[in-house]
Amino acid sequence: MRRVLPLMVIVVLAILLVVSDHPFPPPSDADRESRTAVVALGDSTLSGEGAGSYEPGTNGEEGGNWCHRSSEASIMKARFEADERFNLACSGANSDRLRTEQLPSLRKIAGSHRVVALVVAIGANDDPKFADVLNTCVQAWGARNDCTSRVAPEWTKRVAKMVPKVENTLHAIRQTMRDSGYLDSSYQLVVQSYAAPVAPDMAKSLQNLSGCPLRTADLRWVVDEGVPELSNSLRAAAAKVNARFLDLARAGEGHEACAGGSSSDEEWFTRLAVDWDGLKDDRRSAHALQESFHPNARGHQQFANCLSEFLAAGARDGACVPKLDGTLGLTTES
Repeated sequence: MRRVLPLMVIVVLAILLVVSDHPFPPPSDADRESRTAVVALGDSTLSGEGAGSYEPGTNGEEGGNWCHRSSEASIMKARFEADERFNLACSGANSDRLRTEQLPSLRKIAGSHRVVALVVAIGANDDPKFADVLNTCVQAWGARNDCTSRVAPEWTKRVAKMVPKVENTLHAIRQTMRDSGYLDSSYQLVVQSYAAPVAPDMAKSLQNLSGCPLRTADLRWVVDEGVPELSNSLRAAAAKVNARFLDLARAGEGHEACAGGSSSDEEWFTRLAVDWDGLKDDRRSAHALQESFHPNARGHQQFANCLSEFLAAGARDGACVPKLDGTLGLTTES
């Protein structure tokens, strides 16, 4: 019998290692199961850039923190049963920064709360550098030439280089949750893509510094090719880690910056926005245009409505598209 017992222990341990994501999860808060949470990770799309109402300390007040985490961000407005919502997303974040700066906070939250959903938007600030693309197109407008001829030939390569970085980041998120004692099936992992903030069919009178200084041909490439290719690649990355995918490529149709003509009341994205006071401050001048062409509070609310529908749905993939009544709705694929 003395030899049988150790053998049985070894067999049991082997079974645990096979059937469990983490056979000996680290200790967590004793009350974790009684506190549920939903968490946002990623970049400006989820931080709330452009919506205003930024959390103290995330608007460059000190320490160079320009994350622009807003109380109007979609994760804060989504209808979802959770005791608390945590917005870890940071404007300008890329995959590396998500892993190094946001995952430690996720680990703490996963230990103190029962995380029921994670929403992630990442990738645009990796090799695609989508914000830089728009800046290049604004500069091209000023120089009276095009940016598409410079950006388009390299876009597919840049997006392709992004994919493994996003995959690695999503794997790191999965592993962080496993290390905290979670099964992959015990929470929702949603990867969200990006919306085109400006469209080519705007009034010519707004293609200037008081609205949207961008050329029609360049915008057509952004809407028809650039953004869809980015979304399709993010969908592929999400599938690698068995995550759900929410496509926002068409989410802004009809409500882009400068789409409203003389009135911006129905627009879901900011037009060219300049912090004139910030231009006078060396510490803030580099961020004086940061809000430009990001969703405004109305846009984040519409994205929140679609995200709410998706979190409640069972489909693996979904897309946010405009409805006939002018609001944003969800379509799903089985």
